[in-house]
Amino acid sequence: MYSGVSTASLFLREMNEDALSVLDGLGVRSTEVFLTTLSEYTEEFAHLLNERKGRVKINSVHLLNTQFEPQLFGAHPRAKADAFRILDGAMHSAHIFGAERYTFHGITRLKKNSVPADPGKLGAQLCEISAACAAHSVRLCLENVHWAMYNEPGLFKPLKARCADLLGVLDVKQARLSGYPYSMYIKDMEGSISHVHLSDVTDTGKICLPGKGMFDFEECFRRLKDAGFEGAALIEVYAGDYGEYSQLKESCDYLDEVIDKVGLAK
Repeated sequence: MYSGVSTASLFLREMNEDALSVLDGLGVRSTEVFLTTLSEYTEEFAHLLNERKGRVKINSVHLLNTQFEPQLFGAHPRAKADAFRILDGAMHSAHIFGAERYTFHGITRLKKNSVPADPGKLGAQLCEISAACAAHSVRLCLENVHWAMYNEPGLFKPLKARCADLLGVLDVKQARLSGYPYSMYIKDMEGSISHVHLSDVTDTGKICLPGKGMFDFEECFRRLKDAGFEGAALIEVYAGDYGEYSQLKESCDYLDEVIDKVGLAK
């Protein structure tokens, strides 16, 4: 296991290409690039990111869910075809700048009358999406998100049974917002966790950098170790949750200390 910082943590502070330069300058080892608009899904932009990443390993790519991900599951043939064209371009770009994983939200579940998830139907659809990603050597990784497809424990295992190539992403913040313990998501994704999104929380419920709140990272990492996880532990907070950029590196150093204590250092 090793620490890193998502470029989402610098959203509206820096453009993605400049965020990579900041993280490289700080000595951050790994990142997830959070592409936020269609113009960033292009081959031209991918080459720019590749030039600017320096020594930072790009672990994964994250796309803006509402732009096209729900339409990948849609019944309207034109909408679905357009969504898959966007996906194909984004995955081609991800391959250029070295991202081997795609952090995916899928269907949004914002309506109060959202129907229960159907693993059989969703599993077949995820296989189609996974194949489109695999064509560019990228693995599809479903993240637990309280307002999206994987919004409660128990769904991942039946999806994995129907889509063998599917991997999972644990987000501890999203687990808390969902009202379920993060440990339940770890158990659900056991053996298939690609990477994790980490943040801390104060006693008043405010999100903060790891090491600045009350979250027990040692316990979390031990649970991840028991689940066979060895990947990237990526800090993902909001731009207003910290001050100077140097605090991001300090938080990475804190995580690395805990990782080493648990016996997961790489």
